[in-house]
Amino acid sequence: MLESRLESAPAGRRLRVARLGSGQPLVLLHGYPDNLQIWSALAPQLARHADVRAFDWPGMGESEAWPGGATPVHMAERLLTLMDHWGIDRATVVGMDMGGQPALAFAALHPERTRRLVIMNSLVLWDEATSWEIGLLRRFGWNRLLLRRLPGFVFRRALATSLPRGTVLPPDLRSDFWAAFRRREVRAFISKMCAGYQGTLPSLVALYPRIACSTLLLWGERDRHFPPTHGERLRALIPGARLEVLPSGEHWMAWHRADDVARAIQGFVDEPG
Repeated sequence: MLESRLESAPAGRRLRVARLGSGQPLVLLHGYPDNLQIWSALAPQLARHADVRAFDWPGMGESEAWPGGATPVHMAERLLTLMDHWGIDRATVVGMDMGGQPALAFAALHPERTRRLVIMNSLVLWDEATSWEIGLLRRFGWNRLLLRRLPGFVFRRALATSLPRGTVLPPDLRSDFWAAFRRREVRAFISKMCAGYQGTLPSLVALYPRIACSTLLLWGERDRHFPPTHGERLRALIPGARLEVLPSGEHWMAWHRADDVARAIQGFVDEPG
């Protein structure tokens, strides 16, 4: 588990943050139903060479919600606000799952603030095939019903479909995820976020060709939610992007294949240019 603390973010709102290492800034953006602790196996390895920041998105984990919308562009602007707050001029941004879309929007809209970009296992194309679980949650009525009435079912399905069969999270990590996800206000924000993402995904594609920084698309070969075809199509849309498919990698490969993911990201960050 990462050592984290509650900080006062802009306007005095509570934000849970983990800070590790020193060097070039590197910011980690999580998805759901997880939180910053999804990086608990990966962040310490990246922190050997970088100033790593992981945080719970406002409205998720232990962070207080911020007013306003919850589209990927809104989330990207929150990242910008936090980087300003931390005094970070430029950073390598790593996004997975629903952290991937804000990372892409941020790189496109704020090229001067993005050193490099890494996207992992994300729903980045509105018309690409996904798992049936994601297909169901993309329907706002079903999303709101399942998140409000059956959070345990959604959480258990996420655990079962994001890791290799037979692999389980350590009790403290699972407990941390569940403690936040079980809170009604967190699930209400996630439902709002899902609606915002679903409504803007088609227009988000227009931003991808504007990304000018070095970009690594790191995909799990066995991601059951967003197969590597997502990464293949995204590579064609981002100038100069490179795709690496991690053999046997599943959706939460940032945890279950942290060593391999760390090597891929560190090698990419260390490249000249």
